[in-house]
Amino acid sequence: MNRRTILGLAAACAALAGCAAPKEAERQEIVFSILSAESQASAEADWAPFLADMSKALGRPVKAYYGSNYTALVEAMRFKQTDLGWFTNQSGLEAVRRAGGEVFARSVNPNGVDGYEAVIIVKKGSGRTLDDILKCDRSLSFGMGDPKSTSGTLAPMTYLFAPRKIDPAACFKTVRSANHETNLFSVSGGLLDAATNNTASMERLQLLDTDIARRTLSSVEIVWRSPRIPEDPIVRRRDLDPALRKQIDDFIFGYGVGETPEASRQRAVLAKIQTLPFKPADASHLLPVREMEATGQLIEARNRNDAAAVGRAEAALAEIARERAAKP
Repeated sequence: MNRRTILGLAAACAALAGCAAPKEAERQEIVFSILSAESQASAEADWAPFLADMSKALGRPVKAYYGSNYTALVEAMRFKQTDLGWFTNQSGLEAVRRAGGEVFARSVNPNGVDGYEAVIIVKKGSGRTLDDILKCDRSLSFGMGDPKSTSGTLAPMTYLFAPRKIDPAACFKTVRSANHETNLFSVSGGLLDAATNNTASMERLQLLDTDIARRTLSSVEIVWRSPRIPEDPIVRRRDLDPALRKQIDDFIFGYGVGETPEASRQRAVLAKIQTLPFKPADASHLLPVREMEATGQLIEARNRNDAAAVGRAEAALAEIARERAAKP
């Protein structure tokens, strides 16, 4: 084989993606996705110690991927830009369906109550009630959550609006979509008449114990609460190397556990990100949110007399019931 032939083969090999990427060139760092529900600077300050401890335990760099919405986080996992992350139940379900993810852990509410509630808030002293909101006379401005937010969108649609055949877009003067913090401050400041939120987000703000947090929380009131929603899942890519998955498990489920000074320090780190030590979880964790989703779809299908859609929603609910009955 002459030198020209060798060079030609090398060029052809370099043009092929599978041929040009040796294993050693694969990304070695672990990327953990986080929704920057407040400012990214605030999220970075809270998460940095946890990610530093994770990096030390795994023996490789662990960096954060901050997204402004859950669609960005799902897409980042789908294209393997991230390896694991903290999701809401609905966005976690989306990550499982579309991004090759799996639920393997869940957060634990620091107040000892397992789960949280979606809420609708109004400005205190405004005199607005839930009946005013449900009038649908297009006189009020309303704030919804991220479209993939469990408490900001799915729960109020499933439990409040869909059963009453209410389309928020046709019901209110304006509908804005934003994160919980923005909606809270908008209602407090009189920029919105009402908005969705959740008890966990409001408790997180309360724990800050700053003047602005106290003023904001004291200026709003809750006029509606959903049934209790499961805590948020931690989702990772199913295709991660088994040895790495074992390392992640050992870190996540050992972090903050025990009575040593180090475990106590770790629990203080977890308190910054609003959780007690993580607990194991699996696909069954998403059964309640799947049930909410299917229930909402069933109600909407019945509202528009769509027999095919009714059948699909009923089949989904029947499958969820079978899976729940099969749980140990």
